[in-house]
Amino acid sequence: MSGTEDGGTEDGGMEGGGMGGAGLEGAREGSGAKAGATAGSATEDSGEKAGTTEDGAGEDGGSSGGGAGRRGTPTVRPAATAPARRAASPTARRTPAPTARRTATRTGQYAALLAYLAFLAFPFLWLISTAFKPPRELGSIHPTWIPEAPTLENFRQAFTQQPLLAAAGNSLLAAALSALSAIVLATPMAYVLARYRNRLSRAATGWVVISQAFPLVLVIIPLFLILKGIHLVDSRIGLIMVYVVWSLPFALWMLTGYVRAVPPELEEAAAVDGAGRVRTLVSVTAPLLAPGIVATALFAFITAWNEFFFALVLLKSPGKQTLPVVLTHFLGTEGVADLGPLAAAALLATLPSLLLFAVIQRRITGGMLAGAVKN
Repeated sequence: MSGTEDGGTEDGGMEGGGMGGAGLEGAREGSGAKAGATAGSATEDSGEKAGTTEDGAGEDGGSSGGGAGRRGTPTVRPAATAPARRAASPTARRTPAPTARRTATRTGQYAALLAYLAFLAFPFLWLISTAFKPPRELGSIHPTWIPEAPTLENFRQAFTQQPLLAAAGNSLLAAALSALSAIVLATPMAYVLARYRNRLSRAATGWVVISQAFPLVLVIIPLFLILKGIHLVDSRIGLIMVYVVWSLPFALWMLTGYVRAVPPELEEAAAVDGAGRVRTLVSVTAPLLAPGIVATALFAFITAWNEFFFALVLLKSPGKQTLPVVLTHFLGTEGVADLGPLAAAALLATLPSLLLFAVIQRRITGGMLAGAVKN
């Protein structure tokens, strides 16, 4: 009996020892699995923890040796790629999509621009249409944009009824000489006002701006009395002098802004290289002022070409009258206009300004000084 009990005890001890050994082996396997899961999670770039389906295998291994062996190996999720991380990052920069408000604003701007262009082009387009219409279409109660039977008879009558060529020559002479004289006088004055700033120059600039607010009716009587005293009434020279005086403030104001846009460093560099004042103005400053001079001359020319009031008051001889004054002769004694010849003559009077602007528009540009001086 005691032997049997001793054998049973020994068998039990052996079985217990076997179970204990299995438990130790399970603990070792569980510790290895946990270490493998920790190492896998450390290798992930995104820093996220790896999910292991059987994380407690090592913990149960001490109490049940065979549990770790029956459970599967740890599963590691693949690390996210760099583009995916940037896309998932809340701080990633995103290009703002155009909003409905911005689109509506842009559409409104373009609509306003088109409306303004239509407003400007309508009178000119209607003038062209009227100039080529026969008298029957001009008197129709249902006007059309395109003449049904275009004709050049209106142009022939315009040249036959009034001396348009002589009047155009008078306007061209007065406008060209007045614009040239205004540029010659305004350029050095603008340079002085722009480069030498003091109280006197500021006062002169203010007076120039204020003088543009004077109405023509306010100055026409003093001008007439002055020209009458020096015997220049009904004279082309007197009219040119009036045009020069009238356009000089505006030309001076424009050229002053252009001179201020020329960096003084360019003139200082020319002086360092040995150039004198005259050479600097001719070789450095004048070429940079060319766009401003051309633009100012264009405005002065157009102003004199279209001027009507001074020419009407100061010129009495029909052979000396300018084109705007001659256009009024197409009006009858009762105020009834000969519409066809008047439209033809007005179209011819408009063409020189348009052609001149089309020829020299490339000179009227900004940004020619971009990059000339690098601060």
